[in-house]
Amino acid sequence: MKATVLVRPKAGILDPQGEAVRASLRALGFGVTAARIGRIVDLELEATDPVPARAAVERMCVELLANPLIESVEIQLVSE
Repeated sequence: MKATVLVRPKAGILDPQGEAVRASLRALGFGVTAARIGRIVDLELEATDPVPARAAVERMCVELLANPLIESVEIQLVSE
């Protein structure tokens, strides 16, 4: 089973990278009013059952992949 985790800053949290991208795009003439920078983590899991797989990925997010105080996560599971 594969999992994709999208990690982004929560709303209201400062995102200096996103602000730099927004400012640069505006300087290039693009009508961008906001930009947020996140990251994608692709995982290949040994699990075959989606329920424990999701629980394991959620635990990975809390323990290592994201800071739950300032980041939100979206998890997508795909069976092979």
